[in-house]
This record gives sequence, structure tokens and C-alpha cells, in this order.
Amino acid sequence: MTEDVGRLRSLDELFHRLLIATDGDVEEALRQLEEANARFGFFDEGVTARDLRERLLREGSIREGAGGGLELTRKGERRIRRDALDRIFSRMRTGRPGDHRTADAGSGGEHLSETRPYQFGDQPFDIAVNPTLENAFRRSGLDEFSLLEDDVAVYEKEHLTGCATVVLLDISHSMVLYGEDRITPAKEVTLALLELIRTRYPKDSLHVAVFGDDAVEIPTNRVPYVKVGPYHTNTKAALQLAQRILAGRKQPNKQIFLVTDGKPSAIFEEGRLYKNSWGLDTKIVNKTLDEVGRCRRRGIVISTFMVAHDPHLVSFVQRLTEINRGRAYYTGLDELGRFLFVDYVRNRRTRTY
Repeated sequence: MTEDVGRLRSLDELFHRLLIATDGDVEEALRQLEEANARFGFFDEGVTARDLRERLLREGSIREGAGGGLELTRKGERRIRRDALDRIFSRMRTGRPGDHRTADAGSGGEHLSETRPYQFGDQPFDIAVNPTLENAFRRSGLDEFSLLEDDVAVYEKEHLTGCATVVLLDISHSMVLYGEDRITPAKEVTLALLELIRTRYPKDSLHVAVFGDDAVEIPTNRVPYVKVGPYHTNTKAALQLAQRILAGRKQPNKQIFLVTDGKPSAIFEEGRLYKNSWGLDTKIVNKTLDEVGRCRRRGIVISTFMVAHDPHLVSFVQRLTEINRGRAYYTGLDELGRFLFVDYVRNRRTRTY
């Protein structure tokens, strides 16, 4: 029985990954699953993709669409996000133990090296033992040791504050160029981050925008359906849009996650698209970096996740990071989720005194 449950779980996970890769096309994902089974034989004997289709219909994960084909339901979209989150965390087993999730807000946070005098309401496990003993010895000496309330010191803590995040997904043609699928891992990580925020940080906000020749915000439930197009890379428009979105958010911490594999190659100039795909165009780069500077002045941190290592891109991202005082990650596709999640939690922390 346990083996059967495990096989069903693995089958569902594979189906969900195929859904992300096929931009939410249920029929195509089932077709590819059937082809994979013909090659590798991972279905139980006598079980077919049609059986999986019927089970998903019964469970309410998919339904008959208006045009007669199958489509995802909200329940199906939710299951994709949950599976994406589980996969990301399964790659992060080296994280701290005891990090239990809760829907309740609290002070939370890591101990800092700084201490302060004890105040009524401080928790016993926050007491700094060595500084407390030093205060007592300094006051009473070694021979007549005593401990008073004024001797007690507690560690300062980081405080987890609300955070507003905009994920900018590059959908230019290079995200599927040269036979490497870069958009699918980017979508998977975005889905996982969305589920993390909804379940663990419900007071945070996450917005998603895609950018090619231009940038546009998309509803978060449309992430599985995002497609790459024959576009250039208008990073300037993406940063402008992210700033407009964040301007309307009340969370104290604001950040942009820029997931890209290409250098900026387009900007709008006098209402027309100016583009240049060769090298680093000085006009495009300077206009884009102007937006980076505006983000810094508005207190918006930019974390750039590079899923390629083109020398022109590395050069541009280094300048972007210096101007914004943000962070850059030169990450492989399989490590994208780990880096992004660690950075997300780090950007939620501020010191409280």
C-alpha cells in the first residue's frame, strides 16, 4: 500500500513538472507522460495516462474546458505550487533543524552579538549568560557573589518584518535558446516562493511581472502558463514596473528579484522600441542603470539571479549590483531555488534595539 502511494505521488510530481514545462497545457503534459512511460515504463502494469486523467478529473485537479480540452482548476494550480515548494525544500536539507512553520506572527529572529539590559517580558532563553555573570562579578566580586535583576543582560534579536517582493521573469527568446530550458526552473521557483509566502508569511506580498520587449504584471495564478516569446530584453521597463508596484505596498522591506539570462538589449525611446542585441549598447545600459539607481534611492534591494554566464551579462550585473548595493547570484538552474529562498528570508530581517 505504501509503495502504491509513493508511486502515485511520484507520478503526480512528474505530471506537475510537465505542466510547468508545457505552460499549463494539460493535454500536452499527458501526451508527454504517455511517451515517457513508453520509454521508461514507470506506470504500473495495465495503468495508462487515461487512468491518470480520470483520477485527476475525479479529484478536481483538472476539468473539461469550454473548448472541449482539459484545463487546470484552482485546486490543480495549488497542487503545482505545493509540489514546487516541496521540491525546493527537498534540495535544502542542509537548512537549520527546528524551523517549524506557524501561521501566528511573533518576534522571531536570530540572536545578535549585541546585548542590552533585561526588560520585563523578555524570554528566559534570550538571556546572555556570560555577560550576565560578568555584570554580577563586576558588581559584587568573586567572594560575595549575588545576582540582581540589573545584572541580567539579554541578546538583541533580528526581527522578521513584512516584505513586499516583485519577481521579474525574463521571457526573452534566449530563455529557451541553445537547447537549454531556463524558463521552466524560473517558473517553478516562482511558484514555490508564492506558496511559501501564502502559507508561512501571509502578511507579505508577492507580485510577478514578465518582461521581454516590454514588461507587464501578471496574476500570480497565471505563472504556470507563462511562455517565452521572440522578444528582446527590456530590463529598464521591468524595473520601472516593479517600482510602480512596490510604491503601493505598505510593507517596510521592499525588494526585486530579477531572474534573467541576458543583458539588456532594448528600451523605449520617444514611444518607440530601440533595440540592439549585439554586445552592450551604451545607451541601453546607461538608461537601465538609471533605474537601478532610482531603486536604491527608494530603498528597494535588487537581487539578480543569473541563469547564464555570458561575459557581457556578468559585466552588466556587476555594475548593477554596485549601484544598487544589492546582491548577485551566478547560479545554475538546479540551485536557483536555494539561492532565491535564502535571499528572500535574509531580506526580511531588520535589527531591533
